[in-house]
Amino acid sequence: MRKDIQGYIFDLDDTLYCEHEYVRSGFRAVAHWLSEFHDVKAYEAIYRSMIDEWERNGRGRIFDEVCRRFNIEAEIAKAVEAYRQHEPVLALYEDAERLLSLLEREEKKVGIITDGAREVQWRKIRALGLDKRVSCIIVSDDLGRECWKPSEIPYRKAVECLGLSYEKCVYIGDNPHKDFCTARKLGMHTIRIIRPIGDHMQTILEDWQEADRIIYSLDELAEEMNSRV
Repeated sequence: MRKDIQGYIFDLDDTLYCEHEYVRSGFRAVAHWLSEFHDVKAYEAIYRSMIDEWERNGRGRIFDEVCRRFNIEAEIAKAVEAYRQHEPVLALYEDAERLLSLLEREEKKVGIITDGAREVQWRKIRALGLDKRVSCIIVSDDLGRECWKPSEIPYRKAVECLGLSYEKCVYIGDNPHKDFCTARKLGMHTIRIIRPIGDHMQTILEDWQEADRIIYSLDELAEEMNSRV
C-alpha cells in the first residue's frame, strides 16, 4: 500500500460482505411469501428448492421453476418484488470489520461506491450498519442508471465527497468488469480482493481491466498499516 494514501473507497457486494448471504436472505423472504399460496409447512422445502436451483442453474428463472415444481400459482413479478423489498439480515466480513475499525481509529477517510437498484443497496447498507459509520456513500443508481460503474461520475462524486485528490485514494473491489478501469484512468490506486465465494472471483480479464494489485484478505491492508505505526 502506498504510504500517501489518505482515502479508502470500497465496493460493497462481495468486498465488505458476502452477497450470497443477501441472496439467501432474499430467498427466505420469497419462500415465506410463496408458502402463503401453498402450505405454510412447505416453507423450508420451497427455500431449499430455491437454493438447489440456484446452485445448479444460477439465478435466472429460480422463482418460475420453484412455482412450477410446487404447483404454486403466483405472479413472478410479485415474487421478485418480495425479494427486492425484503429487509436483509447481513454481517460484514470479519476482515472488513477489522479494517474499517482500524481506519476509524486512524481517522482515515472512507467511502463506498455501489451499483444496483437504489432501494436494494440502501437496505443492504442499513442492514450492515454502514450508514452510521461511513459518511461518504455513493449508490450510483441514485444518480441514474447511466451512472453505474464504470461511469466516471460515482468515482468523481466519492473523491469530491472525501475532499482528496484521486492520487490520494485507493479503490478496493472485486469485479474487474467494472470496478478498476475507470478508477485507474482517473489516477486512483486500485486493489482487487479475491475471496473464496463470489460471482467474479474466478474472472480474469485483460490488464487494463484489472487492479494494480490483488489481495486475498483485507487483513493484508490492516497489517501493512499497523507495520507503519
